[in-house]
Amino acid sequence: MSDFSTARQKMVDGQVRTNDVTDRRILDAMTELPREDFVPEDKRALAYLDLDLDVTEGARGAAPRFLIKPMLTAKLLQAAEILETDSVLVVGAATGYAAAVAARLAGNVTATESDSALVARGRAALGKLGLDGKVMFRTAEPAAGDPSGAPYDVIFLNGATEIAPETLYGQLKEGGRLVGVFAMTRPARAMIVRRSHGEFGSRPLFDAAAPLLPGLGRVPEFVF
Repeated sequence: MSDFSTARQKMVDGQVRTNDVTDRRILDAMTELPREDFVPEDKRALAYLDLDLDVTEGARGAAPRFLIKPMLTAKLLQAAEILETDSVLVVGAATGYAAAVAARLAGNVTATESDSALVARGRAALGKLGLDGKVMFRTAEPAAGDPSGAPYDVIFLNGATEIAPETLYGQLKEGGRLVGVFAMTRPARAMIVRRSHGEFGSRPLFDAAAPLLPGLGRVPEFVF
């Protein structure tokens, strides 16, 4: 067994299973998918650690972009209850690891990322795995979602938001679910938002923290 496959198994056993992730499909996907392929060469040794992994490769001054913790990725995907017929949108996808896991669960996946260098890396990684036919990777800001492919059964935030992402809510199908970390309060919480009869109801899942997605930060208030 290679060092990476050993680390992958330890990640699943030590970080994911121990946090109440029981969906066999998610466990199998995370055991099999090479997360190291989704990170820069000089950070491959960090691929399976319990941290939000900075994969930024764009121009200097670009907003840092992350793969969120493996445990958080798994718990959010499990909460979304993805069906094999579902259409899934992953926003702020970075290099596409969460999209790759979702592709093992869903009918089709669209991933959006604002950093074009990361989109290129993600497409290459997905192509290497034979998933490029199942995941459509597009360059777009997280808050914009993907109106051309909407509506979606599931929208997955690969990071945190400090505002209600109304545009994304509008891209959910009837009965659709959006999952992500909502940092409007302290502590921040993972939430699920469901669309039902044109209304949106939210439910907290668990306390969580994740890096803020570009464009989903709270607008500073002016103080006079």
